[in-house]
Amino acid sequence: MVKREAEVKRDTFETQIEISLDLDGEGNAEIQTGVGFFDHMLILFTKHGLLNLKLKASGDLYVDSHHLVEDVGIVLGKCIKEALGDKKGIKRYGTSYVPMDESLELVSMDISGRPFLVFEGNFNTEKLGNFETEMVEEFFRAVAFNAGITIHAKALYGKNTHHMIEGLFKALGRALSEAIQIDSRIKGVMSTKGSL
Repeated sequence: MVKREAEVKRDTFETQIEISLDLDGEGNAEIQTGVGFFDHMLILFTKHGLLNLKLKASGDLYVDSHHLVEDVGIVLGKCIKEALGDKKGIKRYGTSYVPMDESLELVSMDISGRPFLVFEGNFNTEKLGNFETEMVEEFFRAVAFNAGITIHAKALYGKNTHHMIEGLFKALGRALSEAIQIDSRIKGVMSTKGSL
């Protein structure tokens, strides 16, 4: 089996990011961003996606978490795209509903090569620790557009912002895990066009 791994670095005046990703992992995470809640969400994403992810990021957190969170999404998206290679044999589609106590979240994706994001989530809290909750959508967009994935993400209902965001990150990992699975019945790629 071909290894589906990637390493990507990004160094700007605002952030410095290094990511190593193995799509065929066991849910192992080594995450360090300086944003505690974001670390927690990325660990959940990795665990539920059965990925192996090493991520080290630093940046201008004295401003806010915007640049760091968005840039991590950019680099993670590039890692996913690179690790998938020619996409031969992958199921392509993945959908996951995740209940988190009083909340229910949905993520559905298509590894189509056509990036798009539909995001619906109304959070009652503006910040969790030093993480601005509006950055959840920005992170999902950065992943989608840099990985070439169509993602529909919805916090269907809930009251507790932590629960709602946690459900979205878990659902993202689980949907990705499903979409990247190899099916031996698929010859080439799962497309009548012959390419993704």
